[in-house]
Amino acid sequence: MLEGKALTTAMAILPHLDQKEAIDLALSMDIPFWPQLPKWSFKEDMYVQFAEHFPGIIIDEANKVLRFSNGSFAEELDSYLENSAVPDYFALSEEYSSTFREFLKRELSNYPMIRGQVVGPVSFGLKVCDEDLKPMIYNDFVRELLYDYIQKKIAWQYNELEKVHPQPFVWLDEPGLEMIFNSFSGYTSELAKKDFYGFIAGLPGPKGVHLCGNPDWSFLLNAGVNILSLDSYSWGHIFTRYVDEVHEFLKQGNIIAYGITPTLTSELDEENVETLYRRLLESWEFLGRHGVSEELLFDRSWLAPSRCCLINADGVESIEKSFQILKDLSQKLKDNVGDQ
Repeated sequence: MLEGKALTTAMAILPHLDQKEAIDLALSMDIPFWPQLPKWSFKEDMYVQFAEHFPGIIIDEANKVLRFSNGSFAEELDSYLENSAVPDYFALSEEYSSTFREFLKRELSNYPMIRGQVVGPVSFGLKVCDEDLKPMIYNDFVRELLYDYIQKKIAWQYNELEKVHPQPFVWLDEPGLEMIFNSFSGYTSELAKKDFYGFIAGLPGPKGVHLCGNPDWSFLLNAGVNILSLDSYSWGHIFTRYVDEVHEFLKQGNIIAYGITPTLTSELDEENVETLYRRLLESWEFLGRHGVSEELLFDRSWLAPSRCCLINADGVESIEKSFQILKDLSQKLKDNVGDQ
């Protein structure tokens, strides 16, 4: 069973320009991760970083645009299929990550787990559009290949992490899951459910999903994931209304990672450990009134910042402050809830 009890982790996208400082910050968490640094390079953008070798993808660094070409897809498909049986074809190259290999060189044995991340297939497929501005996920064949491609990217990363630690996992960044539940998406929730549930079942290790938005939480709580990471600072009041499904999710030994410390400077300036402690406990108290014990909630909990943030005027200062508050909040929970 996964260890809970308010362990800390965080979203990997950081505003740092210094790779060592970013890795040091990631290693300050109970469950560390290799950082993604899009301000360092466009190729570390969440979507671009995992686009390498997918047929039909065009990376325009000069204009900071990621596109999909149907013509290029047709031209490159045979070569892709020939290479797809080779695991290293799906490697995260040094050109696309300045931190991954450096992270693996650090001393990681004392951590309970280590984490990687990959953009999810729904988000990638909805974000990247073709010549007609049509999201690539609407093409049935392209979508099928995309799910398989992301699965192979995860498998490669998981295997690399497992070489340095016995308990790795790779979670999906899936902001696009919020979009499939609105009327503007041409990729229906019914089709997404079938595709996504099958995709999750084929992933190695503990299966995790992170998103900052407000999807149909029932969809995710029943998707077969072991770790669900959400922006509880913004959406906890809605998430907790799924009482029965949350309760069943936790009873199965799964983890909820509560994104509780804000990262936007204007929000962070209004909060402290005490206010955020009360905010989280209010959510837990609501669940408690409906039969979910505080003991279970604490035992199956992780804590994280609410979301990544690249727009603060103070650069890395607010992010590092958020991480410190998170660690202090974790200790307060352990002292006041864990020792009861």
